[in-house]
Amino acid sequence: MKAQLGGDEGKHKFVLKTPKGTRDYSPKQMAIRERVFSAIINCFKRHGAEVIDTPVFELKETLTGKYGEDSKLIYDLKDQGGELLSLRYDLTVPFARYLAMNKITNIKRYHIAKVYRRDNPAMTRGRYREFYQCDFDIAGQFDPMIPDAECLKIVHEILSDLQLGDFLIKVNDRRILDGMFAVCGVPDSKFRTICSSVDKLDKVPWEDVKNEMVGEKGLSPEAADRIGEYVQLHGGLDLIEQLLQDPKLSQNKLAKEGLGDMKLLFEYLTLFGITGKISFDLSLARGLDYYTGVIYEAVLLQQQNDHVEDPVSVGSVAGGGRYDGLVGMFDPKGRKVPCVGVSIGIERIFSILEQRVEASEEKIRTTETQVLVASAQKKLLEERLKLISELWDAGIKAEILYKKNPKLLNQLQYCEDTGIPLVAIVGEQELKDGVVKLRVVATREEVNIRRENLIEEIRMRTSQL
Repeated sequence: MKAQLGGDEGKHKFVLKTPKGTRDYSPKQMAIRERVFSAIINCFKRHGAEVIDTPVFELKETLTGKYGEDSKLIYDLKDQGGELLSLRYDLTVPFARYLAMNKITNIKRYHIAKVYRRDNPAMTRGRYREFYQCDFDIAGQFDPMIPDAECLKIVHEILSDLQLGDFLIKVNDRRILDGMFAVCGVPDSKFRTICSSVDKLDKVPWEDVKNEMVGEKGLSPEAADRIGEYVQLHGGLDLIEQLLQDPKLSQNKLAKEGLGDMKLLFEYLTLFGITGKISFDLSLARGLDYYTGVIYEAVLLQQQNDHVEDPVSVGSVAGGGRYDGLVGMFDPKGRKVPCVGVSIGIERIFSILEQRVEASEEKIRTTETQVLVASAQKKLLEERLKLISELWDAGIKAEILYKKNPKLLNQLQYCEDTGIPLVAIVGEQELKDGVVKLRVVATREEVNIRRENLIEEIRMRTSQL
């Protein structure tokens, strides 16, 4: 090993670390993560989704030109004389490629997998270069806003289920934004770049955004001021009605269409009973180029927390929208498949829950073992092995200590440390009587159970836990 690493002549000090923007997950962290995944997957399944998977890398050209200003964050793999490849940046573009390639026009699917971005990560805030995305999408030609409303319902269900605290789902529509830009005097060629400026409004004040539009992007100050009047508005059905009456916006075909759909969306969300957590927000722009209709983003609201001195501000925890043109970009005949979807920001959610567990010192089990097979005397290894084998074959989660003659105290201590609820103790007398002594770790109560009833007893006692 030393020779491989170049000896120890101080040539190169080998550093043990994970690459920048990545992390390991300890068993404890994995236990929390699995809990979050299962809540999300249960929700996706409750809504009738199928599941797919795609490769971690795609052809470079598949990803090119789909992400606007974020394209610089794509990881390109080294050219090794074969195909030019890049690591996937999200799960949406691979999904669109999958639909076009397989000529699928109708599917409701979820996909949970890692994606890669050459970001400058703020890992404390749950931002990484390698991270999971959990996506749910509905592809197909349907009546307006019904699938879109279901996506918002899903976000509401997941965030409520995970008990992350108070949240708000902001909703807007690309068509309303584009119509607004048009009536404010933004030239067509500048729509997308002005859009990514507006998208920064949740992080920086309007003045800074205005300066970027005028100073860096060459927009006239008058147009910027007109945009300013709109993007600071947010509300519900009342605001939609107000904008439908707006002398300028109501004259714009795109904006009118978007507002009509937004009104319909709010009617469906009212039926779902979730409008209390939803805000129609004209500053929401979502940076990605492929959105064509409704867009939304869920943010956690700042809560004052006793445990943590400075409350964790983690920002956006879910986002998505409608992208009706993306599949068409891949189809040789340009056939469109309308799609709407949502991505749950699992890493952000995970960092909040992790901090919460740290603060509360809650004990988290990292195994699911139901019973430890133990012995009180020496020379009982064979009996322990026979018993544990019976338990395993019956589907019981069981462990033994890997020693011939472990001390009973050490065996009980192991259960305390790892949270194993039961101990099955074999001893000479018990063997003669055809029983096993079952000990409840928490209460220290002990009962003799007939060997043939043991499996049933363990099942019964651990199903109550």
